[in-house]
Formats: sequence, structure tokens, C-alpha cells
Amino acid sequence: MIQPNIPETTLPRVVIVGGGFGGINLAKKLKNAPVQVVLLDRNNYHLFQPLLYQVSTAGLEPDSIAFPLRGIFKKHRNLSIRMAEVTGVRAAENILETGIGEIHYDYLVFATGSNTNFFGNKVIEEHAIGMKSLIEAVQIRNYVIKQFEESLLLKDEAEIKPKLNFVMVGGGPTGVELAGAFAELRKYIMPKDYPDLPVHLMNVYLIEGGPRLLASMSEKSSRKTLEGLQHLGVKVMCNTVVKEYDGKTLLLSTGETILTQSLLWSAGVKGVPVTGIPKEIIIPNGRILVNEFNQVQGFTNIYAIGDIAQLANDPRFPKGYPMVAQVAIQQAKNLAENLIRGWKGQPMQPFRYKDLGSMATIGRNRAVAEFANMIMSGYFAWIVWMIVHLMSLLGFRNKLVVFINWFYRYFTYERGTRIIIKRGAANIVKLRQSVN
Repeated sequence: MIQPNIPETTLPRVVIVGGGFGGINLAKKLKNAPVQVVLLDRNNYHLFQPLLYQVSTAGLEPDSIAFPLRGIFKKHRNLSIRMAEVTGVRAAENILETGIGEIHYDYLVFATGSNTNFFGNKVIEEHAIGMKSLIEAVQIRNYVIKQFEESLLLKDEAEIKPKLNFVMVGGGPTGVELAGAFAELRKYIMPKDYPDLPVHLMNVYLIEGGPRLLASMSEKSSRKTLEGLQHLGVKVMCNTVVKEYDGKTLLLSTGETILTQSLLWSAGVKGVPVTGIPKEIIIPNGRILVNEFNQVQGFTNIYAIGDIAQLANDPRFPKGYPMVAQVAIQQAKNLAENLIRGWKGQPMQPFRYKDLGSMATIGRNRAVAEFANMIMSGYFAWIVWMIVHLMSLLGFRNKLVVFINWFYRYFTYERGTRIIIKRGAANIVKLRQSVN
């Protein structure tokens, strides 16, 4: 068994599971605290998920939205980082079970984020494509370009259309941004790269189960979003639910069918709880019930923040806080302050979310944004969206690369490198090491 080889310490040990927005911000806030911080993640990088859709549509390269965890914390002397898969927790013993061995903790914080929610439909899960990781985004990019290339080999339009019918499920920000990006591929890239394929053969669908898009935003923003997508040629279908999908035919609740080989699922997310947490405090969407201090119910030294945490004590959000980055960031800050207060013998302060607003981009020169009691749409909202996302990226290099990329694309109507990266079986090497 590989051992985590974490330095021994007499200080309290805070183990953070997850290197997302919540995890890295909590670790940052504990930089000068008298504790040892251990950060665990299955990857060695922080992923800026709001721009994943641009990787999947060849708008950005994968390394533009990922930043090494060790680069973030290179000046932190009280922190150890380990790549590990967490397999369980033995709370009575203060032991976290991982793929690299057992880790003792004094305080444990789950910031594991969320995963795609297929709502229990195993058949759709088998054939649809989620988009919550960098690998999935690259796979989507490969798959989409491959569909174009294979379509060139066919003569019958009836065979080509299923390859070029791209369906997004979920009318939230991710679905809207994906649909807009695919519509721009159809408008700007397809005629240049694939002039032999008539543009009318490619269709982009956006399916939403509710009555309107961007349900968390105002009616005005929803209407502007719908108009913007329709202007780009997206076929928007509200009050429509996916019933069945076998990889070729999509059956909708309206009785309609769509022939497609590409179903991109962004209809919801669910928490990723860890074995050892009592099932009675895990709600159906996988989130863990916590109190106003983000303590997991029934425990005093185990916490959960971000997407995995279910806190429903705010009348503004009776179903719990939205699973967005700002919630995780603010909860991380509040938890860090509470931990420090606890070590000083001071009372903890309950968490209350400050809604800084919402935004979504529809496409070139089109976005919607709501903040500070203002509702914006169009070009100015698009500029605000770009500035906010650019400033939120980690690392000067990533900011510069993304800015140059966006600047170049705006004036050339180009997108990123549209290459298919193949993975040969002969090149896959699995290294296994066991210690008796």
C-alpha cells in the first residue's frame, strides 16, 4: 500500500477533500493559521469549470482553464497536497480512507463538488455525454470534430443529419452557453472548414423541462436569452422532457423524436458523498445536510461546503443554495473564519449567502447579466461576462492566453485548434505499485 507520507505535526490537522473553488479558497484563508492543512484531490490542478464549454467546442485549449494546485500554494508553508481518491471515512476514529492510505484528521472538510445528474435514468446515462471534467470536455471536442469528418464520407443526407444534430438538455447557464457555442460553430466554422457539407444539415437543439430558460434569473433575461438563441438558429424546446434515448433516437415527452448521435446532458448536477457519512443525512441529489456553520449534521469536526452541502435555512433559497462557485467561495471564507474563532475560544458565526448576481453568455456580442439590482443584456452584458470570467481565472498566464484567444477570435471569427487527439491502446500504460 502506498502511504500518504504526510509530515507529522503537533498542530491540528485540517484535511480538505477537493481542489475546487471551495477547497482552494479555504486553504488560502488558513495560510497563516496555526494548523497543518492537507489538500486532497484526484487531479493535480484546479479546473475553472465555467469555461469548460469553450474547451468542448474548440474555443479554448484545455490548459487555458486549468492551473496546477502546487502553483497556487507554492508560498504556503503549512500545506501538503496529495493526489488521492477518497474511499470512505471512519468518523469515530477521525480517519479518512483514501487510495494512498489512511489519513488522520482533527478537522475534515468535504468540498468534493458535484457530478452530472441523470436522475436515475441509466439508459440515458449510458448514451448521453456529461460535461463536468476536463477529460469529458476534450472528449466532446474530439467527438464533435469526428462527426464532421465522418459526415464527409457519406452521401445520403438522411445518414448525415443524425451525426450533425446536436442536442443539449438543460436550459441553465451551461446548456445555454453550449447551445450558443454550437450555433456559432455552425455559423462561422462549418462553412469554412467543411464547405462540402451544406449548413442546413447541422441542427442545434436546446431542451428544457421547465417553462423558460435560465429559471433562476428574471423573466426579462429568459426572454432575451430565448431571442438570442433563436437568432443564432438554435431550436429551443421548453416544457419538454427527454423520455428515452438509445444513442440514435431521442424520444421527447411531447411525442416528438429527434434522430441524433450527440446528446449533451446539462440538465442537473448532484453531490458526490463519501462512504461513511450516514445515509439519513444525504438527500436524493447527493448533498449532505449541514447546519448554519456548515457542520455535517451529527458531527462537530466534519464540515461540507459548496455543491456537496445542503443548507436550507435561508428563506430566499428554501431548496438550498444554488450549486455555483460563489456559494462555495463564500462558505470557504466563513468556515475558515469560524475555525480560527473556535481555536481562539470565540463563538462561530452562521453562514449567510450574499448573492452577487448571475450571468450567462449566449454567443458573440450577446449575454445576460443580473447584479446590484440591474438587469443587462446584449453587448454590454457580454463585455461584463468576459471581464468577470477573465478576472476569475487563476494565473497570469491563463488570463493572458484566454484574453489573446478571445481577442483573436473576435476579429477573425476563428476558434481554437480543431484537432482530434486519438488514444491508442498501445500507448496506455498502467503503473501499479504495491507495498506488502
